[in-house]
Amino acid sequence: MKPVVLVVGAGVATGGAIAKRFARAGYTACVARRNEDKLNHLVGEIVAEGGTAHAYGVDSTDEAQMVDMVAHIEREVGPIEVAVYNAAIGTHSPIAQHSAADYERVWRVNAFGAFLMGREVAKVMEPREKGTILFTGATSALRGKANLAAFSGSKHALRALAQSMARELFPKNIHVAHVIIDGPIDTPLIRKMMPKVFEERPADGVLAPEAIADTYFAIHSQHRSAWTHETELRPWKEPW
Repeated sequence: MKPVVLVVGAGVATGGAIAKRFARAGYTACVARRNEDKLNHLVGEIVAEGGTAHAYGVDSTDEAQMVDMVAHIEREVGPIEVAVYNAAIGTHSPIAQHSAADYERVWRVNAFGAFLMGREVAKVMEPREKGTILFTGATSALRGKANLAAFSGSKHALRALAQSMARELFPKNIHVAHVIIDGPIDTPLIRKMMPKVFEERPADGVLAPEAIADTYFAIHSQHRSAWTHETELRPWKEPW
C-alpha cells in the first residue's frame, strides 16, 4: 500500500505543486479544498503523470468534515504519512473599519482549520510513531503590518500551533515544520494583483510553486538527527 500525502488547500499553485511532487515520489495524493470540482484538473494532471490522487470537497473549518475526511482516507486509501495545511485567506482593512465577521473568517481558515487537521492527523500518526506535518506560514507570522490585523493575527496563531505541536510530537518521531513564505508566488491570482512585480523582475524573481514543493519534500526527507522546524523561503530579488 502506498503512503499517503494529504494536502489541505490544494489549488493551482503551491498546494497543487506539493501534491504533484509527492505523487511523483510514489505517494497517493489526497487533495482537499472547499470546492471539489476545482480539484479535477489537479487530479487529472497527477494521474496523467502516472500517479494516484483522490479529491475531497471539505470545508477545513468544519470539525465534522475534517474528522470524516481523515477517517475515510485512513480506512479506504492508506496511512497518512505526510499532512500539509496550505489553506489561507486574507483581508486588507484599516483596523477601525475591520468587521468582526471578516476577522473571524480569516482566523478560522488560517488557524482553526490548521488546528483541526493537525489534531486529526496526530491522532493516527502517534500510534504509528511516524509522520510529517507541514504548515504553510507567511512573513505575517513574524511581524504585524498595517491593515493586516486579521491575516497577521491568524498567521501568528498558526506559528504558535506549529511550535507547540513540534515540541510535543518530535519525541514521538513526528516531524512538524512551519514554512514561512516571504514574497510573491507565481500564481494566476498574484499575477493579476501584482502585475508590476512580474514586469520588473526576472522569471525567477518570484517564488516558483515547484521550488516550494521541492523544499516541502526535502523537509519530509530529512534524517531525524537534523530536523528543521522552521524555515523561510524568499526569492533572491525579494527585499527583506
